[in-house]
Formats: sequence, structure tokens, C-alpha cells
Amino acid sequence: MATTTFTRTAVAPFGAITVHRVVTAISGVADKLRAWNDTRRTVNALRELSPAQLDDIGLTRADVENFGRKGL
Repeated sequence: MATTTFTRTAVAPFGAITVHRVVTAISGVADKLRAWNDTRRTVNALRELSPAQLDDIGLTRADVENFGRKGL
């Protein structure tokens, strides 16, 4: 029995690549904003902990301040 293979080559519709790039860029910005907000909320929560609580989880006040700047 013979197998038939069809090959179809098509060009993306005009502007489709540009739309894809714009959507990808917006998605990247949204991801960065989400990550920034998560870091901000984490630092704010850690700042509310007492020195004893920070010691329990192995952090210092300096670690908390540096966390927001460069991540742990």
C-alpha cells in the first residue's frame, strides 16, 4: 500500500508576525510586573517579622533588604 504525503507551504497573513511580536512583548512586560509585585509583597511581609522570627527562618534584616534589590 502506497503512502501519500501532502506538503503545504503557506505564508502568514499580512501583519500576523507583527501582532505576534506585540502580544509576546506585552506578555513579557506582564510577567515582569507580576514578578516585581511578588517580590514587593514578600519583602513587605518579611519586614513585618521580628528579629527572632527572621532568625528562625535563617534570615537577617540585611538579607530582607537585599532580597528586594537582587533576589535571594
